[in-house]
Amino acid sequence: MGAAAAAGGGVIVLGLSIGQSAVYAVVSLVAKLTRGPLGQQTATLNPSRSTRELLDLTYQLLGIGFALVPVALALWLLSEPGRSAVRRIGLDAASPGRDLAVGAALAAVIGVPGLALYLAGQALGITAIVVPSALGTYWWSVPVLVLAAAQNALLEEVVGVAYLVERLQRLGWGVPGIILAGALLRGTYHAYQGFGAMAGNAVMGVVFMLVYLRTRRVMPLVVAHTLLDVVAFAGYHLLGDVLDLPG
Repeated sequence: MGAAAAAGGGVIVLGLSIGQSAVYAVVSLVAKLTRGPLGQQTATLNPSRSTRELLDLTYQLLGIGFALVPVALALWLLSEPGRSAVRRIGLDAASPGRDLAVGAALAAVIGVPGLALYLAGQALGITAIVVPSALGTYWWSVPVLVLAAAQNALLEEVVGVAYLVERLQRLGWGVPGIILAGALLRGTYHAYQGFGAMAGNAVMGVVFMLVYLRTRRVMPLVVAHTLLDVVAFAGYHLLGDVLDLPG
């Protein structure tokens, strides 16, 4: 694929996925800032889509499924004759033990400081109150939240890291520019949560970009992101009422 085709494909994939999310996130942040104090507003990550249980489940599953279409598109665009995109970016099961170990370590390294940064942002009034789940107490709520966590991980790491790196390198970008682009993109599509979340996710973007550039395996990043979101989503859903959390 030539440079022009690589650039065009990159714009299309981003425009259908996290690039689009970044634009909406910035608009959402502006709306919050013009509405009142940011620290007193909420950002809900997994809202209910219907008061009817089975209809809500249907909407949730459809949302997860369609959100993975850009991932499939990115993998298709990265595929070359005789070279699988899945193997090219390390999304395979070639090193399951190592991927799990590295992913768990990354989740710990990112998760604890991330929580501290969120609490600091809330105390300073620069981060909205994040509600990780607003689903009803149905039998399918936790499984759907786990699926949502995996979907987020695949979308953000395959498209926002692996695909972005591969395309920018094809366009001749250097490592510093690639890392900066990935960090800014990740921070921007979390803008709806406030400035603290933007900063924290930008740092996460730097770390994840460095890991991928060094290993050429996106699977540890998918594992780490899935673990972080499962703890946030399912943990909040199961313990929110017990701990009297907002939402």
